[in-house]
Amino acid sequence: MLRTIFAFLCLAAIAQQGVADTKETSFNKDIRPILSDRCFTCHGPDAEERQAGLRLDTMADATAVLESGLHALVPGKPFKSEIIARINSKDPDIVMPPPEVGKPVTQEEARLFTQWIAEGAQYERHWAFERIKRPAVPEVIEKKWPLTPIDHFILARLEQEQVTPSPDATRVTLARRLSLDLTGLPPSAEVVEEFLQDTTGDAYERYVNTLLASPHYGERMAIEWLDAARYADSHGYQTDSSRSNWPWRAWVIEAFNRNLPFDQFTIEQLAGDMLPDPTRDQIVATGFNRNHRINGEGGIIAEEWRVETVIDRVETTGQTWLGLTVGCARCHDHKYDPLTQREFYSLFALFNNVPETGTIMGKSNRSGGNSDPIQLLPNENQAKEITKLEQVVADAKVALRAEEKNFSTLLESWVNETQSLLGTPGQVWKTIEPIELTSAGGATIQLDDDGTCLVEGARPPQDSYTVEALIPPGAFGGLRIELLPVEGLAGGGYGRGGNGNVVVTKIEAEIHPPGDSKAIPVVFKRTDASYQQKGWEATKLLLGKKGDGWAIDGHLQDLKKRRNVALFPQESVTVEDNSRLVVTVRQESRYSGHTIARFRLAYSAEDPSIIGVNGIRLSKNVRDGLSTPADERTPEHQKELEKYYRENVSGPIQQAEAARDAAQKSLESYRNRIPSAMVMREGKPREAFVLLRGEYDKRGEVVEPGLPAFLPSLPNGEAANRLSLARWIVSRDNPLTARVWVNRMWERFFGV
Repeated sequence: MLRTIFAFLCLAAIAQQGVADTKETSFNKDIRPILSDRCFTCHGPDAEERQAGLRLDTMADATAVLESGLHALVPGKPFKSEIIARINSKDPDIVMPPPEVGKPVTQEEARLFTQWIAEGAQYERHWAFERIKRPAVPEVIEKKWPLTPIDHFILARLEQEQVTPSPDATRVTLARRLSLDLTGLPPSAEVVEEFLQDTTGDAYERYVNTLLASPHYGERMAIEWLDAARYADSHGYQTDSSRSNWPWRAWVIEAFNRNLPFDQFTIEQLAGDMLPDPTRDQIVATGFNRNHRINGEGGIIAEEWRVETVIDRVETTGQTWLGLTVGCARCHDHKYDPLTQREFYSLFALFNNVPETGTIMGKSNRSGGNSDPIQLLPNENQAKEITKLEQVVADAKVALRAEEKNFSTLLESWVNETQSLLGTPGQVWKTIEPIELTSAGGATIQLDDDGTCLVEGARPPQDSYTVEALIPPGAFGGLRIELLPVEGLAGGGYGRGGNGNVVVTKIEAEIHPPGDSKAIPVVFKRTDASYQQKGWEATKLLLGKKGDGWAIDGHLQDLKKRRNVALFPQESVTVEDNSRLVVTVRQESRYSGHTIARFRLAYSAEDPSIIGVNGIRLSKNVRDGLSTPADERTPEHQKELEKYYRENVSGPIQQAEAARDAAQKSLESYRNRIPSAMVMREGKPREAFVLLRGEYDKRGEVVEPGLPAFLPSLPNGEAANRLSLARWIVSRDNPLTARVWVNRMWERFFGV
């Protein structure tokens, strides 16, 4: 890449001198500086500041008839040109610029103006926008001093100024300068000594090649590029959270180290993803335009920040490759460069199709803190694991499709089973008859004939009750605890403390098969309560956090209102013959004495998906569908039944869906541990608009993707997109890119 840049160096270093010198006066060299300094403020491209309707920055406007009938400029006729009369006038009311400006035109400048008009007043585009032409190598007096063509230009200027070139640096100094310039590190004493001892004719070149081959060369050369690309390891807003776009940085360093040609270096960063069959590295290269800041603050508007990222890309691309402050045209036509606001948003349209949210919130927050779109970068083993997990997902989807084929049969079977429970809520919950009752806090628990358990005796601040009972074989689908008031106790009689309230922090259940078989824990996934105190909901029973749980407002509500809570597993647990159920009711509230005074336990053998604390919990629409014969159901009935079955019944389809979701979750979890880079990706085309005053929600006219008119156009028939933009930027016809980057490299190595 360095060689590519230096191929332009000789040309661009004298680019300003490359303007044709065939005329005695030059608009760019002699006239434009005067107009820019004295006239353009009032008679230039800024329409809002323009005075008297006179514009002098274009020939067509400068030669037009004025309101007075005169012409500011008459090519070939300086003394019929009003501009000459004005700059030579002694009348303070007529002379231009006005005396109060304090910038009078000098006699020499007036002479140049007069001569330029006499010669035809030919305008030229700004020299920077003219195509670079190879100049002739100048002749010099001291023929032996130049070693390269560029030395001729340097020496010619020195001889013009009658300055003698500085003497050659010592080899020690040269070794140090070269090493610092090319690697950013001083050379070791051994390297310097080796260079000093090398007396061959190509010692210098071989030393330079050694430095170019160092991995530190790419690191040093990448510094300016990372600055131009606004690289950072964090997002830049609010807490400035971390991102993981270092793979792009590594790509840049490696690109310098392998001497990637500058045109490829450019194309791959701006549009590597749009190349035919792009490699992983070419996609990673597009991280150049994902180095923008990303906002994750609460309450932000995603579209606003998406637009900001696109504008950032336009501004950065313009500054980095073209050396233009294109951002000035976000809100209005550019004040100095020939770029309109509409052209700015035509460039905007080129970067507008990336499928991104504009924020770093929610699902956008991916591997390493990165936001979509991203490119995963697994190593060989990780890639194999991803392939294996993807196959598990694919197999799970095949299994689900197979179960889907039996959907109608499965649905009707469930309907037939569930119809028998309608209207018979007594079948849903069956009272548990304990064979053993204990209190961890030392209280006494008495069992009544109706299955209720009365707690008496010791009153510890917290307690846990354990109930052991025989349970019939079959299915265990849920557990319910009823709280019953005790006459004479304070606060309504539900709790044993002073205010009658109760806090249950967790309910645990185990099924103990006969013999020495291991106990089967029942994992509860859902709760349902007939009443719950605000802030103390039944769902907290699933968390089992000490100090917090389900409470009942025991002292505030009507005693006739039930205080029941039920817990359900995801699916029924199979119970063997002669099994025992062990239930532990933990009451570990942060408030003392909030323990149960009287309770009763019940269990259900039905499908956990259809029961609630008071019986069947189906909606009216589902009940209506269940109570209607299959051949008489309306489409609405059928739709409700199918929806309920899919979402709630733990049958083969839900199990297959759960297997698919678990496989997908495992895949995503593994992917999120893989290193990634934020990249560009062309998504669905979005409309682009001129944004009034640059505000994201103030849309003006629609614009198409395109390039500024003052620069060369795309080849005929080539669509405007990021790839054509990248190729256009490094085109031989583009006058800016070589000038910009050769100047930056010149400054990098020579300081100016």
